[in-house]
Amino acid sequence: MADVRFDHVYKRYGENTNVITDLNLQIRDHEFLVLVGPSGCGKSTALRMIAGLEEITDGDLYIGERRVNDVAPKDRDIAMVFQNYALYPHMNVYDNMAFSLKLRGMSKAEIDKRVQRAADMLYIKEYLQRKPKELSGGQRQRVALGRAIVREPKVFLMDEPLSNLDAKLRVQTRAEIARLHQTVKVTTVYVTHDQGEAMTRGDRIAVLNAGIIQQLGTPQELYDTPANLFVAGFIGSPSMDFFRGRLVRSGDQVTVKIGDGADARTLALRGQTAEVVSGQATADGREVVLGVRPEDFHMTSEGDDSTLVGTVDIVEHLGDSQLVYLRIPGAMVPETAETQGSTARVGASVSVKVGQKLVLGVDTTKLHVFDPTTTKRFN
Repeated sequence: MADVRFDHVYKRYGENTNVITDLNLQIRDHEFLVLVGPSGCGKSTALRMIAGLEEITDGDLYIGERRVNDVAPKDRDIAMVFQNYALYPHMNVYDNMAFSLKLRGMSKAEIDKRVQRAADMLYIKEYLQRKPKELSGGQRQRVALGRAIVREPKVFLMDEPLSNLDAKLRVQTRAEIARLHQTVKVTTVYVTHDQGEAMTRGDRIAVLNAGIIQQLGTPQELYDTPANLFVAGFIGSPSMDFFRGRLVRSGDQVTVKIGDGADARTLALRGQTAEVVSGQATADGREVVLGVRPEDFHMTSEGDDSTLVGTVDIVEHLGDSQLVYLRIPGAMVPETAETQGSTARVGASVSVKVGQKLVLGVDTTKLHVFDPTTTKRFN
């Protein structure tokens, strides 16, 4: 097995178009690392550089101790799973899985051993004599995974492997990939634009935007302590809600004033966020962006402290809860947000109607505070 290391890697098209900018990233041996970000952020380009399908403009790429910038793809000891399966249509499942092993000149006995073992692992043994056209999308993707497994590579590369599957098959195949990694424990780099997929799968996640890593960490670290507004808006579904505010200091107490005039509301910072902001030389009246997760709202009454008031636009019933989309004075909408307004997750039994004025309490121990100029989190 092996780790993968990007050392000050750049990828340019032309003189001034950076797709990847100064990428420094180590993917640990046996780790399942997810590269996630919006379309065009450079995640697939990074994966293709590991595979040798894209040349590196500057910097160095290592697989294990070996610098592979100039090593041919076939000599890198990697296996790649594509989103479109890339199976040979004229071959049956067995021959698709065995093809690369035959090219290596491996014995028939060893080929059969590896194919049968992978077919058992992926529950596709009964399909070995079928052609790809006779299989469902989920079955084809399992064959593509099996073809990668039999090679016993140092590194697995997976490029949006679930994007062509329906919702139910995505969940099922995602679980199979998780089980597969627990079994074979091969270093895996997984690319997706779906942050939900990233959160449920990765040991660690690297969030990319415009070719630059915005944050690297465990799923929980990214969710609990996003490094900047981009990560905060991208990680989490529904997206974090954001509000323009000003800090108000009164001794050791720091509050955030949201909105103006009669619509103004004040939220008192508590817990770790309060300690962080209070410990900095934050000027009274300083502008900030306040972030609130939808699940950190709760229904309350007008007279309670730390409340925001909004008008309901849409209600989505999810069975165990409801998503309420509403307009709240002082709200802002970053480009990463999923909706054009604020979102609150409330209990399924609460009666909420479109057009209703809703008073929402806020769990002020879980507020997130960002600098609107740098977009960075207060740390």
